[in-house]
Amino acid sequence: MHVSISHDRQEDTPEAKAFWFQSLSLQERMEILCSFTEMILEINPEIAEQKYAQPVTGRVRVLKNT
Repeated sequence: MHVSISHDRQEDTPEAKAFWFQSLSLQERMEILCSFTEMILEINPEIAEQKYAQPVTGRVRVLKNT
């Protein structure tokens, strides 16, 4: 497999992002998660106290247009 850097938005698919994320080590994934969490808390410190999330009853089906 040939790996290269692309700047084309057409190649920036969810599958490509998932492949990139899966290629990271556990430590690298956790660093990204912590960075996103810190950024979100800096932008909106009260977000941790918000109770908008509601459990979903039943199943969730993800559909993809191919």
